[in-house]
Amino acid sequence: MTVLGGLILLILLVWQSAVVRVPYVELGPGPTVNTLGEVDGKDVISLSGVPETSSAGQLRLVTVSVQPQINLVQAVRGWLAGDYAVVPRELVYPPDRSEKQVDQQNAQDFKDSQNSAETSALRELGYPVQVTVSKVQDGAPAAGVLQVGDVITSVDGTAVTSTPQLTELIRAKPAGTARTIGYTRAGTASTATVTTAAGDGGAPRIGVEIEPKQPHPFQLSFDLDRIGGPSAGLMFALAIIDKVKPEDLTGGKVIAGTGTIDDAGDVGRIGGIPQKLVGAKAAGAQWFLTPDGNCAEAMANRQPGLPLVKIKTLDDALSALEKIRAGQTPPLC
Repeated sequence: MTVLGGLILLILLVWQSAVVRVPYVELGPGPTVNTLGEVDGKDVISLSGVPETSSAGQLRLVTVSVQPQINLVQAVRGWLAGDYAVVPRELVYPPDRSEKQVDQQNAQDFKDSQNSAETSALRELGYPVQVTVSKVQDGAPAAGVLQVGDVITSVDGTAVTSTPQLTELIRAKPAGTARTIGYTRAGTASTATVTTAAGDGGAPRIGVEIEPKQPHPFQLSFDLDRIGGPSAGLMFALAIIDKVKPEDLTGGKVIAGTGTIDDAGDVGRIGGIPQKLVGAKAAGAQWFLTPDGNCAEAMANRQPGLPLVKIKTLDDALSALEKIRAGQTPPLC
């Protein structure tokens, strides 16, 4: 009877461990995608209005799979498996946000990463951002001086390359300061003096609304919607450049990588680097482009035969690929 009771208790414990959820999530290697290739028969990145070049190699983005609901058995398996990580649920799904809200934010981050990849790649291809006047407020300091459609190019001789930078430059000196504004109107460059006024909170302003434009002679689109987060930005930017430029950036190699990217081409750290390295290795990657901020963690989880290339900017990545094509070793973590 004692043996039978113990057996029943054991069965109940095993059943409970396989059914009862624990407050953890499991992170594992996710799918990798060649940003130069196709998914479900559609190009990941499509161009129109310009000849699209081909590549003998691959530029693969890497992902992390997330299992949001796990039981005790799965948690133990994840803790013991080297390719997986089990982390407290609140690190991925904060208590004040639902799974749906987190997924929606990840989708938005993914879309934003595509936009920044496009902006930074177009800069590299010779199509700079133009900070364009979309409205001049009545009675504002710029009224009668600047017009809708003007491209603001400088403030006191400092080049303007983004809308946030223009705001910073205007606010760098107190209200009432005369500023020299460089601008282009209908293709003709000129300058004008505008004395700033105090706006809300006393911040200096010239009284224009602006929007970024980046004219270029072709259109591009992305067709990949089953991935979330911002970490594919770097690989998207490289793929755009590779598809436009005549040379094959990959040199026939399988290059994997990760990293956020901003409009200026700066590359930022990401999460899940151990799992992404496993996924890259499984996909046959020969080099891994690693954000500088992830180098220490990547080195602690490096995969045999997968060199970790240290990347801080888009220019760093392009320089590293050039060295790889030449048979040289780029800067490593």
